[in-house]
Amino acid sequence: MNEAKADVLQGPRFVVDIKSSEYPRYLQEHPQAPKKLFCIGNIEACSVGLAVVGARKATPYGTSCAKRFSKRAAAQGISIISGGALGCDSAAHSAALEAKGTTVAVLGGGCDCVYPKRNFKLFQDIIDTGGAVVSEWGWDVPPMPAFFRLRNRIIAGMAKATLVVEAGLPSGTFVTADETLEIGREVLVVPGSISAPNSKGTNRLLYQGAIPIVDDESFLEILTTIFTRSELQETPRACIDQMNSEEQALLEDPLISALLAEPLSQEEIFTLAKTLCGHETPSAWSAVRIETAQNLGLITRYPDGKYGVYC
Repeated sequence: MNEAKADVLQGPRFVVDIKSSEYPRYLQEHPQAPKKLFCIGNIEACSVGLAVVGARKATPYGTSCAKRFSKRAAAQGISIISGGALGCDSAAHSAALEAKGTTVAVLGGGCDCVYPKRNFKLFQDIIDTGGAVVSEWGWDVPPMPAFFRLRNRIIAGMAKATLVVEAGLPSGTFVTADETLEIGREVLVVPGSISAPNSKGTNRLLYQGAIPIVDDESFLEILTTIFTRSELQETPRACIDQMNSEEQALLEDPLISALLAEPLSQEEIFTLAKTLCGHETPSAWSAVRIETAQNLGLITRYPDGKYGVYC
């Protein structure tokens, strides 16, 4: 018996023709759907899902949103579809795994030419937990720059909707959103700061009429209008209630809300605390909130000393 190669993904392998009943049904509707798909893992994971895409050079805000919403969708039984890239894509895949859900990575080259190489373990974990790694290219076709743009139509085509968590202009993420609109499916967008380069694309999509995702509850309610009851495993309310009262209260705290919006230095936190702390000492008032939020995994301290969303 031949030994498995250490640098090749392991799992069931399929080559699925577009006319096959196993071919992802929503992708089948795309006018430029690939004639064949090469898949390692569970082809059924590709049948219906939510595409979650964002910037490769993501900010902590982008990766945090990718994790936040991917985890909530995966907890409802929705497969998370993304491109396996660094940044927001990797965060989306990882969050789906953390939620014990399924996820699909669409590669810009053959499945035996893993890129990026540092995501090899992530891809193997995806396969091992009931998800899939797929490509329109033969097993050993190396990734090429032009392939990554082409694979965006597959990500959009497999999904019933696309969630864009962070995107600049121009960007491959924006291309995926365009692909989604062209086939008549919904684009969901997480708003960003108007001064952030990585939010220019997302905010432009909102200007063009995309659905804004402003909090957990609205996101989960929107999912129930897109996915059928048989495609969902939990009710939106059940998923929201997974947050305990302390976490929910902190999300409404003005200081924590400010940190979730953008990273702040200790000096900036102190200045803000002076306007909010009332009769308490600003340093003590802010320290208690930051420590509690850190213990709950909501925020963290970055290498530059600033505090912001945990990612």
